[in-house]
Amino acid sequence: MTPNSNDFNADALAALPLRENLRGMTPYGAPQLDVPVMLNTNENTHPVPTDVVESIGAEALQAARSLNRYPDREFTELRRRLAAYLGEGLTERQIWAANGSNEILQQILQAFGGPGRSVLSFPPTYSMYPLLAEGVSTRYIAGIRNDDYTLTATSASVQVEEHAPNIVILCSPNNPTGTALGLDVIEAVYEASDACQSMVVVDEAYAEFALEGTRSALTLLPGRPRLIVTRTMSKAFALAGARLGYLAAAPEVTDAIRLVRLPYHLSSMSQATANAALAHVDSLLATVEEIKVQRDRIVDGLRELGLRPAVSDSNFVFFGGLSNASEVWQRLLAFGVLVRDVGIANHLRVTAGTAEETSAFLDAMRRILEDAPELAQ
Repeated sequence: MTPNSNDFNADALAALPLRENLRGMTPYGAPQLDVPVMLNTNENTHPVPTDVVESIGAEALQAARSLNRYPDREFTELRRRLAAYLGEGLTERQIWAANGSNEILQQILQAFGGPGRSVLSFPPTYSMYPLLAEGVSTRYIAGIRNDDYTLTATSASVQVEEHAPNIVILCSPNNPTGTALGLDVIEAVYEASDACQSMVVVDEAYAEFALEGTRSALTLLPGRPRLIVTRTMSKAFALAGARLGYLAAAPEVTDAIRLVRLPYHLSSMSQATANAALAHVDSLLATVEEIKVQRDRIVDGLRELGLRPAVSDSNFVFFGGLSNASEVWQRLLAFGVLVRDVGIANHLRVTAGTAEETSAFLDAMRRILEDAPELAQ
């Protein structure tokens, strides 16, 4: 992991009486560089539509009039709107929200993890999972994927039976590979977890970008009280700066989360922003189809260059076939294009942005490989 800024001082930190399991760690963070084309953090690079900006402004102005009072602790209206957006017969009692899906995951770990407990996930996957686990002193178990980074129902269920974790986290579509899990994998994991009564969390941060026919784990919630599906408004809704994540689960799960949440954790401004956005779902999600077009264009373009992009259900593309990923990353940066080096040999990850950003990335890749063909394996 890289520090969030140059101000992080590991030597000074070491002198403090820090918890032992936090010693030697560095904060999570992707490079934040001022470049023309930023395609490294899977943001929706399209601007928030004007009608949504105006609606958020009006709602925020109204909320500002009562900032001397605490916000609605239960954010009732927001939960109602989120349930209506997700559909699947969900009610507000099955919805919980927090400051980004990371806080949702943290609250789940606080409620169901902790000292003497464990969480199983399957790297390469979202790199925050082990950090969140360490933050609440939960033992992190790194499961195993196939050589092509896929995960089968049989393999996943066998590993659950072997490790008997208290929590299993499945990322679908997976970050950084971009591939979605079949529902058979989630069903098999849930069944395998019966013996140890694991909570099974499906992180669907990129669900709105999934390929046609990909089914959400939301459809599996009925009759599965230990299943949790997490979502975010950061990606498809283009609201990364608003920090709003949420989950859908059985009502007793949201009751469990109430035991660990901080008082009034979701501010009046956050609630106002999310409520205004959810009144304009069609406008906000209009860019999703365009992003899918650019994602598929990236896949096709990289294949034409002789590289090996993975089929993606997300708003980014994970690609291999590089002899030196770090060198390609550096050369792309010289062209003003910032992508993500995810630390996997011979691979990089690029966000699908606007048509212009996609062209800039593909043009830069073409020029790099023309100049240094040895960088492609």
